[in-house]
Amino acid sequence: MEGKERNVYDVNSLTSLEKLEPVRVRPGMYIGSTGSKGLHHCIWELLDNAIDEISNGFGDRAYVTLNKDGSVSVQDNGRGIPTGIHPVKKKNGVEMVFTELHTGGKFNNSVYKTSGGLHGVGAAVVNALSTWMEVEVRQKGHVYKQRFEYAYDKSLKKNMPGTPVTAIKVIGNTDDTGTKVTFMPDNKVFSTTDFKIDVIDERLKELAFQNKGITLKLIDNTGEERVEREYHSERGLLDFIDYLNESKTPIHKDPILFEGERKINDLSMYGEVCMQFTDSTTYHIASYVNNIPTTESGTHESGFKTGMTRAFKEWAKKLNLLKEKDKEFEGDDLREGMTAIVKIKITNPIFEGQTKTKLGNTEAYTMMNDLAYTKLSEWIEDNKDIASAIINNALHAAARREKIKKINDAEKKKIGKGAAPLAGKVAVCTLKDSSKCEFIVVEGDSAGGSAKQARDRRFQTIMPSKGKIMNTEKQKLENVLGSEELKIFNTAIGTGILENYNESDLRYDKIIILSDADVDGYHIRSLWMTYIYRYMRQLISNGHLYIALPPLYKVYKQNKGKEVIKYAYSDETLPDAKKKIGKGVLVQRYKGLGEMNPDQLWETTLNPETRTLQQITIDDAAKAEKMVSLLMGDVVAPRKKYMYKYAQF
Repeated sequence: MEGKERNVYDVNSLTSLEKLEPVRVRPGMYIGSTGSKGLHHCIWELLDNAIDEISNGFGDRAYVTLNKDGSVSVQDNGRGIPTGIHPVKKKNGVEMVFTELHTGGKFNNSVYKTSGGLHGVGAAVVNALSTWMEVEVRQKGHVYKQRFEYAYDKSLKKNMPGTPVTAIKVIGNTDDTGTKVTFMPDNKVFSTTDFKIDVIDERLKELAFQNKGITLKLIDNTGEERVEREYHSERGLLDFIDYLNESKTPIHKDPILFEGERKINDLSMYGEVCMQFTDSTTYHIASYVNNIPTTESGTHESGFKTGMTRAFKEWAKKLNLLKEKDKEFEGDDLREGMTAIVKIKITNPIFEGQTKTKLGNTEAYTMMNDLAYTKLSEWIEDNKDIASAIINNALHAAARREKIKKINDAEKKKIGKGAAPLAGKVAVCTLKDSSKCEFIVVEGDSAGGSAKQARDRRFQTIMPSKGKIMNTEKQKLENVLGSEELKIFNTAIGTGILENYNESDLRYDKIIILSDADVDGYHIRSLWMTYIYRYMRQLISNGHLYIALPPLYKVYKQNKGKEVIKYAYSDETLPDAKKKIGKGVLVQRYKGLGEMNPDQLWETTLNPETRTLQQITIDDAAKAEKMVSLLMGDVVAPRKKYMYKYAQF
């Protein structure tokens, strides 16, 4: 009877979360994750609000400050959050914005023409996930302040997130306007509370490029000396395209820049595109909606692609470069070597999810399709020589694609006839359920041999890598396809590459790169990541790619005939490992994976219970694109500059 009572599902089983509790219970719904990505998303939510003020003509500056105590401040010189008492809610505006979900001035277009913060939840979400937050508003000649904490709520008689612990009060006078929000992320919510200055730096740089004329600043007070970085662009997207193509060689000097406005179904839209073709064999599009990076693209990006392809195909025939009987090039062929920034401002955008990574408005597709077709047709008419070079490149790419298809079909036929391309090269696991299986690329035959012995053969497949694969950033597609090692990898993974990629054919949930913790190991890791980024990018964007982190040190001593062992994965954690072992400690510095016996390799690097994996994500596609080109491309000067800057690393 007792068991039955416990399983009864009736009205008494229902619970209702109060105020900001839903955010604490399911933070991933609001900020994507509780790791580093979600932590930085808190800054983006507040920064989006500041940029919304600026891009609608109120203010021209925003600052992000990393404070010594681990908190972060985001400040702007906009109008300031309303501080008056709401006639219905009987609360001041600051308290409403920071304690109630879906409260803000962006649900109609009377206050903001366009905005990145749409759902009125961002500010309240950050408050809910903080141990404390302070809001200062400069408005009407005064400085107002209110503080919120994870604290006791008298009305609910329990601790609640984002509870106002002070009333809003005037703390000074000023002639300035604006809002400053300081928050302390809760380490009980986030797995890490360490903000990465380079991640914030990149976002501020992007925002400055997109909003020419404004000034953004990053202030870091966490070190011994205060560090300030300022971001300002007078040329906007033209400066942005120069930045993205810094490590590439453009085939035409002046980038293509166009813009336009449309109104469809009562939606007002403004689009702007900057694009330039380079000698690269791949293409990259950085797209944005109301200043928000749409890393999963959306209708605006699809519309741009369609309009662009239509314009170039029509002109290919007009210029007699494509005869009626010829096989037409496809959109991917045309975009080979292209870097493009696609930016749209739209009233009432429809995003997929609060984290706003994909746009869904069909109107945006129609608008960008028409804009790209019209403007590029005009540009081609005035730049026939450059356009002809781009079209000829597309025709060569199409021919190459057909050649590749034949090579792939031939490979499939070999496998169909019983050829075993993986035999003796890959130790395949026995489980057939791909959601539970792992594919591990291991540096070197020696470590590969140990890994084959150490692995759990039920779900772990091992591929020993002979050393450094080719630098695929610098190679033509035919050469990449001819690489025996990459052929083995592709066959084992099963998805195909580039436009032939098919997620449903993926045979493993995790693709793990395991290399030595030294310079060569980092290089090998970078080469594999470059290949996957260029040819199987969905493996990264869909969360399948990982780096296994082997230990740097074995810390041990003999104790009553037994060896007591701890492992340190960095120089920073070595003292702690030595402390745990105690007096008489010995330290072994691993020179490579080959020095570990199978038991040690399993315990430290392969065992899911004890290993450390780093998931590779594309939080910022523009940054990833630039770094891959910088570190692996042909242009030497920017790479030297980067390596000099990070020589210590």
